[in-house]
Amino acid sequence: MDHIQKTGKLCRYGKIAGLEKPVSRMIFGTTIAPMMEGKNADEILDAALTKGINTFDTARGYERAEESLGSWMKRRGNRDQVVIISKCGNCDSDGSVCVNRKVIETELAESLQALQTDYIDIYLLHRDDPKIPVSEMIDTLNELQKAGKIKVFGVSNWTHERIEEANSYAEEHHLQGFSVSSPHFGLAEQVADPWGGDCVTITGKQNEVARNWYQENQMPIIAYSSLARGLMAGRIKSSQEAQAVEILDPFCVKGYVCHDNFKRLVRCEELAEKKGCTVSQIALAWMFQQGLNIYVLVSTTKTFRLEENLRAFTVELSEDEIRYLNLQEE
Repeated sequence: MDHIQKTGKLCRYGKIAGLEKPVSRMIFGTTIAPMMEGKNADEILDAALTKGINTFDTARGYERAEESLGSWMKRRGNRDQVVIISKCGNCDSDGSVCVNRKVIETELAESLQALQTDYIDIYLLHRDDPKIPVSEMIDTLNELQKAGKIKVFGVSNWTHERIEEANSYAEEHHLQGFSVSSPHFGLAEQVADPWGGDCVTITGKQNEVARNWYQENQMPIIAYSSLARGLMAGRIKSSQEAQAVEILDPFCVKGYVCHDNFKRLVRCEELAEKKGCTVSQIALAWMFQQGLNIYVLVSTTKTFRLEENLRAFTVELSEDEIRYLNLQEE
């Protein structure tokens, strides 16, 4: 059951084992231009926290975003109020991945320095490196957790089978296993790997087994590209499918632009008009009503978008509407 803070805010919260702080179900993503350039982003970060979003997602691979986030925390003196997610071991420009003990230890030290903190609340391996045994990763992360440098650890873009393998090793050796996972999940299917390095999605009929695993285990999902990099955020109209390449960024075009996703967008627009809300609110509400232990990542540079997205918690969808949105009912 969600922990709901009595603050009058729209935001909702969950509890993740190993963390004392509640974690906002809507997470602010730091992959925005000012932060990736290391610039001051106080206005949008202040607004997010004021509106109840207490969890911020960043990574070593997000250029200078950690630095920007760390500077904000230092100026505001709010480190104890926020939950920080960071990641190590992203893919190179050619799509190759290396995640081993040295990478984890080195990049964690760099992240702590950039964030100006002595611990990270949730630390994720950004990609999987199948060449490295899960034992090396689990052993290393347990040592760093024991040293107090991380509170909880997990993975991003790992298959559920590989997570099971790692957690079985952890259980057999009386160690902590992966507690959270960050695959792609959203109403729009990820039809191709946007960035390389074997991105993992749990959308689509072909990934039903994975979704069932997450539902059965209730492992917290930190869903990236929840609005398909703008496709489901009102950035484009369903009538503009032919202009998608000109309007949306190349990662969105590669990963999410397809006819079926535009059909989903049409239906989002229909329900948004019917319910007096926005396309993004419909798409986010759909995610929250899937029976998964879901936390959604959203990024914006506009403060009014924060309030708009948070209102997704107030949107109710019927079972028929949920199926209709996902093209399961014509």
